[in-house]
Amino acid sequence: MVPSGQGFESLQADVIDSIARLPMLKHSEWIERSLSTIVQMAREDFDRLDWKIISSSLRDMEKAFSMFYPYRHVRKIAIFGSARVSPESPEYLMARDFSRAIAQQGFMVITGGGGGIMQAGNEGATAERSFGLNIQLPFEQGSNPFVAGDSKLLQFKFFFTRKLFFLRESDALALFPGGFGTLDEAFECLTLTQTGKFGPAPLVLLDRPGGDYWLDWNTFVQKQLRDRGFISANDRSLYTITDDVNVACEAIASFYLVYHSCRYVREKLVIRLKTELSEENVDRLNTDFSDIVVTGKIEKSQALPPEIGDETFDLPRLVLHFNQRDLGRLYQLIAAINEMGATSPAAAHPEKK
Repeated sequence: MVPSGQGFESLQADVIDSIARLPMLKHSEWIERSLSTIVQMAREDFDRLDWKIISSSLRDMEKAFSMFYPYRHVRKIAIFGSARVSPESPEYLMARDFSRAIAQQGFMVITGGGGGIMQAGNEGATAERSFGLNIQLPFEQGSNPFVAGDSKLLQFKFFFTRKLFFLRESDALALFPGGFGTLDEAFECLTLTQTGKFGPAPLVLLDRPGGDYWLDWNTFVQKQLRDRGFISANDRSLYTITDDVNVACEAIASFYLVYHSCRYVREKLVIRLKTELSEENVDRLNTDFSDIVVTGKIEKSQALPPEIGDETFDLPRLVLHFNQRDLGRLYQLIAAINEMGATSPAAAHPEKK
């Protein structure tokens, strides 16, 4: 039986009053919205299973937010690939070597916490520099020995909350050969990137030396997707294919030499930079990338009023009316920005954010 509307209105008022009595509470507006949404859902005649999903997903998120918060200023690389490769396989050794190299550069690694490529990622980076986002399953998925028992290993109830944190916390994605799950991750990451729901962030597709797994995949993508007009030719700029660990590491580090992050403020795309570009370089960007600017031009800017209080408030910015369609060209713009400011001292630590 659903309680009366009057009772819910009283409960809603109690929530607002409780928040109001905590004036120093950070993000009180969003806390109030979240609690009010829970109260609003309580008005509905949901099934017990619905409430179990709500409760369990909130617990998943609470644990993950708490685990990642102390590491919020370190860039992280998510690693995907087959759980079935053996520790002696070329793919495993490649993933281990990549993880070791990227961790030595100062980045941290996120894996699914299981075997195969996931285990290689945790082994290479070590438990100190890596996370494991495991999933509760009735079979197969146990924690690998390199992250088992570590405080940065988390057990998720749901795949969707687990995937949320893979992408939310990752500043780059590295994919190794794998099965349906790996291809699902590759296409979903590209879909979210292409639609502006993830990133911009580098996506690196790695194979064993001389391997053709991603080359064959790319042949299919170019023939069946690009040639049919289902994707843009510039979407090839969304990912890097390589069989060289050094190339993979460079693709990630170079992405964050000058570029820091971006967000939308109303209709404007705000690109935050680690160092300011010269007027001459901004003029070059306007000449080379006018095709993705809907109106006006690319302009230098300080933080906009809605960004007050943001941790990036002091960073210089570029603002533009991006057409929100040509994401491949946006990646090319970021590459041009990084090349222009690559000699800046700020480029020395791409692993920090």
